[in-house]
Amino acid sequence: MNKGIAITGMGIISAIGNNVAENHASLINGRKGISRISKIDTIHKDAIMVGEIDFTNQELEGHLGLSPENNYCRTAMLGAIAAKQAVAEANIHDINAHKTGLVSATSVGGMDMTEKYFYDYIEQDTHRKYIEAHHAGDSTQKIAEQLGIEQSLVTTISTACSSAANSIMLGARLIKSGKLDRVIVGGADCLSKFTINGFKTLMILSDTYNTPFDENRKGLNLGEAAAFLVLESETLVKAGNKKVLSYLKGYGNANDAYHQTASSENGDGATLAMEKALRIANINPREIDYINAHGTATANNDLSEGRAFIRVFGENNVPDFSSTKAYTGHTLAAAGSIEAVYSILALQNNTIYPNLNFKTQMKEFQLRPQTELKEKELNTVLSNSLGFGGNCSTLIFSKNA
Repeated sequence: MNKGIAITGMGIISAIGNNVAENHASLINGRKGISRISKIDTIHKDAIMVGEIDFTNQELEGHLGLSPENNYCRTAMLGAIAAKQAVAEANIHDINAHKTGLVSATSVGGMDMTEKYFYDYIEQDTHRKYIEAHHAGDSTQKIAEQLGIEQSLVTTISTACSSAANSIMLGARLIKSGKLDRVIVGGADCLSKFTINGFKTLMILSDTYNTPFDENRKGLNLGEAAAFLVLESETLVKAGNKKVLSYLKGYGNANDAYHQTASSENGDGATLAMEKALRIANINPREIDYINAHGTATANNDLSEGRAFIRVFGENNVPDFSSTKAYTGHTLAAAGSIEAVYSILALQNNTIYPNLNFKTQMKEFQLRPQTELKEKELNTVLSNSLGFGGNCSTLIFSKNA
């Protein structure tokens, strides 16, 4: 019998809330965090909408007690806040008492600091330290520093939009293999000019609220966020008589090797990832009660993912599904952990969160997302994260081990 990995703590900061409780309240009340850009001086600020976190960098520094001379990028600060929340909920007082690792995901890394000081990098010695904030691993090291993790595995995953899902998957495998007793897993990404310009070039950004799975969808809204989970071995849970929030029951990763940015039109990678996750969880498709869809509101993703649902579940048996990206925007590398938190909240509260802004069914199939808040007995939730380059990941969460 396959036993799931226990999840004992969660932390999150996003455009709809600064902690788990605030995020849940927004999901319940249909409160979107999408708005015009206010904190980045970009030429596109009036042309697109994003999911921004209200705090300035100075406010985040104050929250973490950092000195003005710090070289923390925004990604690192958001990640540290969410990871600390998760550790606190897991009631961990000595993080080094057991073999504890950190697997953090990011795609932006410290890009916000690099682009801010790029033009005076040569002339201004005082700004050169910020070039260190560019690489993805720096933000992970800063989060580990804030958590006080010493002499253990600290590593970074960057596989585009599936990154945080893959960090959760790796954490589970490290525990199952006996390499670690406990792993803090998740991801963080902030908004940056580089990201905005890149997605603008791809012509997949919406100038209004994103509409996942709608026939008239115009594209995605970028968002910034961080979320982390604490995974613990069965031994630690029993020894500490710990409360378990949920279990990670299954996981799968696949690559459809179709295109640098687009997913296969037939959902090959998503299909393989979901099938792998179901096998590892040792459950059949009809046992899935709800799907937290990747649902980016781009023409390609929603078609590809919808077709994958039909291939895995059958056209007339696709479970209730919805995308929560209309709340937060697409948080890139953090998306998998943001939506892992939302999936666990759905399980805990027996609630399916609505797919906001949906009006018109897509012409390619008969699927319609759940558009109203729905109370339903949930035992098993599947969450998809589908990344650029066809890197597709699926996580399955359950109330039972």
